[in-house]
Amino acid sequence: MNTGWTEERLARAGLTMACEAGAWQLADRVREHGAAEVWETLRTGALEGRWATRARQLDLPAELALAQRHGVRFIIPGDDEWPAALDVLDGVQHQGLGGMPHGLWLRGPGNLARWCERAVAIVGSRASTQYGDHVATDLAMGLAEAGQGHAPWTIVSGGAHGIDGSAHRGAIAAPGRTVAVLACGLDEPYPRGNQVLFDKLAAEQLLVSEVPCGLRPTRVAFLARNRLIAALAGGSIVVEAAARSGANNTASWANACRRVVMAVPGSVRSSLSVTPHRLVRDGEATLVTDVNDVLALVEPLVSAPMLPVGGPRRPLDDLEPDLLQVREALPARDGISAGQVARLTGLGMATVLARLSRLEEAGLARRDELGCWRIATPRNRVA
Repeated sequence: MNTGWTEERLARAGLTMACEAGAWQLADRVREHGAAEVWETLRTGALEGRWATRARQLDLPAELALAQRHGVRFIIPGDDEWPAALDVLDGVQHQGLGGMPHGLWLRGPGNLARWCERAVAIVGSRASTQYGDHVATDLAMGLAEAGQGHAPWTIVSGGAHGIDGSAHRGAIAAPGRTVAVLACGLDEPYPRGNQVLFDKLAAEQLLVSEVPCGLRPTRVAFLARNRLIAALAGGSIVVEAAARSGANNTASWANACRRVVMAVPGSVRSSLSVTPHRLVRDGEATLVTDVNDVLALVEPLVSAPMLPVGGPRRPLDDLEPDLLQVREALPARDGISAGQVARLTGLGMATVLARLSRLEEAGLARRDELGCWRIATPRNRVA
């Protein structure tokens, strides 16, 4: 637990305990007057309302002791572990929520600032299909593996069932880094069905929440949590999501934060394809199908892989035009003589023989025991 509990740090911790996450009006007031002054006005009764009532009733030392017992630490802007990516939230609001968090509660050995220097969020439906789970797992593993040899990619998600859980597990299996941003206190992560996953994340990865220990998730907390996921990652991928979904909200936040938004296509007959397809249709997201598509969007341009155009390369794609002319004159079954090739192509005999020889060396043409030529295929190509 952080031992440097300054007035500023205590005030910010108190604000997370007494006030709802993502309260835009409060964030705006803190930005204007500072956390310590706002906290003091709540504690002394200069402001009225539910926040002031909670602040006056709060046993701050007891709450901090609870966090310490669960191995939960608290970070604020200016700390080494505070991610610069969250600065984008300053002054940004969406659907009545917004602003930078007053502080964050962390559990696990990961360093949030360092891990989020290269991070991608993968979000989607809790009621995912087998297809969606496979895609989320493959993308997370691929991104984690793509970072090996230099700064690795961190997978950010919300710790929920379905796509979120598959993304976290894929990153762990790589092995790689993953951060779960929750909407509840880190002493009792939600959902309970992912307890095994949460235990592993707390031991080896990182759990993050704007909400202090002892608080259960609320609808508002989930929506506020989505802005953190969107801001922490350089890009967000929506794998499967219905028309009304948390993933849709995360995509909206990512666009508001000027982050890259990506969507994986699905079946046109599936209700879980509604949000990904709409995002692409309305120009709010770029369609991606694999990790190379994602890297081309989130990596710096100088190091981004070239996207394949027209499918994978074939041996004939790089064949010189004069060789291709001769090769296209060859039959697939019954062989023909070099003289017949010369008549079909209009080339001289010497030129035809030279090109047939080069095609044979390249494994693209085959001469039989009678001296006749034909196309070399995987079945009849000479080893």
